[in-house]
Amino acid sequence: MYCPARTKDLLSQYLDQRILFYSRQSKEKIQDIRHQTDELQAALWKEILPIARAQSTATTALVVSGMNDVLNSQGYVQAAWWNRIPYPAWALMAAIAVCANILVGFGARNFRKNIGLFMIFPFVVAVSFFLIADIDSPRGGIIRIEPKNLITLKQALNPQIGTQPATSK
Repeated sequence: MYCPARTKDLLSQYLDQRILFYSRQSKEKIQDIRHQTDELQAALWKEILPIARAQSTATTALVVSGMNDVLNSQGYVQAAWWNRIPYPAWALMAAIAVCANILVGFGARNFRKNIGLFMIFPFVVAVSFFLIADIDSPRGGIIRIEPKNLITLKQALNPQIGTQPATSK
């Protein structure tokens, strides 16, 4: 028998795991979060599929489609985190930066007049590399990805909980 409260509880636990996924965690903890997420996905399907098979209505089709979208979004996020900047691209960017700085050095005939200009270019290149590397490592660095959409959804489902992300069991 279908229990909406059970489905809501499973969705709430699923949201907790998805919010935890974005926080800085050890590799072991991330594996545990992935395992918990997989278990919750299976449990959510076990809740929805018997009803979908028993009642073939437009409303049921929308519920199944919505659940599918929820679970697919986790896969899209995971794929984005796995698809990082490849090492050959880093090597190409480094080669371009070195060549550009060498060209600036060769063009430094009036170094004493434009000393500020010659210091700005390497600084800008270094800052650009730093920001690219920081964005490419979402759990580390100074730029943080906060799942505001998931936190807002969690608050909407459980308004009494507040704004604190839940902890893993």
